[in-house]
Amino acid sequence: MKLSRPVSWFLLAFGVWSWVIWVTFVKNLVKDSSGLAFDDGHPTAYFWVHLTLAVVSFVLGTVVGGIGLRGVRALRRTS
Repeated sequence: MKLSRPVSWFLLAFGVWSWVIWVTFVKNLVKDSSGLAFDDGHPTAYFWVHLTLAVVSFVLGTVVGGIGLRGVRALRRTS
């Protein structure tokens, strides 16, 4: 399957965006002082659920970004 230039760049940008957003979220989650993420220093269910969401998003962002990167590289080879 051949991806168009806009689709390839969109997928690559989506992968990068996913990493930027979720890395920021995890940093804020770890520093949480509201009591949602930690209760007396111990992680809560809120923490584990959101950490799981972040890890899944890292994986999906990496896969989608990798597909976009491969598409961009293939287009550059053919141009």
